[in-house]
Amino acid sequence: SSQTSLSPSQFLRRQQVLQLYRKILRAIREVPAEQDRRYLKDWAREEFRRNKDATEEDAIRMMITQGNMQLQELQRTLKLAKS
Repeated sequence: SSQTSLSPSQFLRRQQVLQLYRKILRAIREVPAEQDRRYLKDWAREEFRRNKDATEEDAIRMMITQGNMQLQELQRTLKLAKS
């Protein structure tokens, strides 16, 4: 069964996920070493692709929370590298 119509909460969640993905990619662009950038980009893409069919609200909420934590961790690491 291909479900195309998203409920409002699913739509919002999807927006959150896309926003998070973009933020992560933006942060990755700041990584100095090209090898690390490539690794992180592949990791992010894989991570999001693997979970793209998730429909369980709680699971998705948790993934967004985890993704945000990883993003903050990455940003913190980049800040330290720059200082």
